[in-house]
Amino acid sequence: MAELTEFERGVIIGGWLFGHSERDIEVKTGHPKSTIHDTIERYRETGAGTSRPRSGRPPILTDRDKRHIVRIVRSNRQQSAKQLQHNFVQSSGTVASLSTVKRALHEAGYHSRVAARKPLISAKNRRDRMQWCKRHKEWTDEQWKKVIWSDESRFTLFRSDGRIRVWRLPKEKYDVDCVVPTVKHGGGGVMVWGCFTWESLGPLVRAEGTINSQKYIDIMKANLIPFMQGLEGEIVDYEYQQDNASVHTSKLTTTFFENSDINVMKWPGQSPDLNPIEHLWDELERRLRKRTPPPRSEDELAVFLEEEWEKIADTTFQKLILSMKSRVKAVKRARGYATKY
Repeated sequence: MAELTEFERGVIIGGWLFGHSERDIEVKTGHPKSTIHDTIERYRETGAGTSRPRSGRPPILTDRDKRHIVRIVRSNRQQSAKQLQHNFVQSSGTVASLSTVKRALHEAGYHSRVAARKPLISAKNRRDRMQWCKRHKEWTDEQWKKVIWSDESRFTLFRSDGRIRVWRLPKEKYDVDCVVPTVKHGGGGVMVWGCFTWESLGPLVRAEGTINSQKYIDIMKANLIPFMQGLEGEIVDYEYQQDNASVHTSKLTTTFFENSDINVMKWPGQSPDLNPIEHLWDELERRLRKRTPPPRSEDELAVFLEEEWEKIADTTFQKLILSMKSRVKAVKRARGYATKY
């Protein structure tokens, strides 16, 4: 049975001092009669309510040590358990095993988890994201259905794990110091541009070599404009979403959009969580990894990507568009920081 707390011992002793019998105290407190008797006898013998010293090794860590361990882990969430143990021993002088340090962290609610990957959001990014969400907080589903979502993404033949672990509490998954900043993919693989809106998936286009403003415009001419012309409304009825990559916002590209009567949505930087196409890339990646046998060349990879893209059901991307209200609210709740999306 668990040892009585100081408060519980005080209640027993107080009851006895006010004339209650051990039986009465047993009924009122719910503690066993033997425990009540021993507590009262110890008080009569020593004048104190503390329990007798127990046999066995005393705890290695004090409460202060445990708080110190938590401070160490919060100073750098990506430390390994071995590094945490070393830093604790060096800074406190208390010799504690690896298992003791890990147990203290677990008792405090901290566990090692794979870090969520989110873009690094600056103070300016936060302001821009909050302003964008403020402008769009009253948008209806019908308005979101008139946005053409776009992005480029790179897919590789072989995917490395590259996972980084962090120590965190369950509620801290998307806290700033518990996420790992994402970076634009470099190196080999197949780069594609794609888009979609409520009515339909757009084309998935392989973009070979370095994409500059002119190459981006060529992709728009050959793919975006025909796609928009095939939609129910006029081109001017839609807004085209793209991120703020330099080839998207250059003077040459901006002039092209203006001359083509394409309304470009103003976009806050570092906001993939506001662009539902990111989840389509995830869907495409999952479909690709299920292919047996897997692609053996970049050309075969490009073919597989296009085949799997065309298999994505309408309900999949339409559900993503209907999530826009929730995405806007999530960014506002996070005060501009990254969200779960």
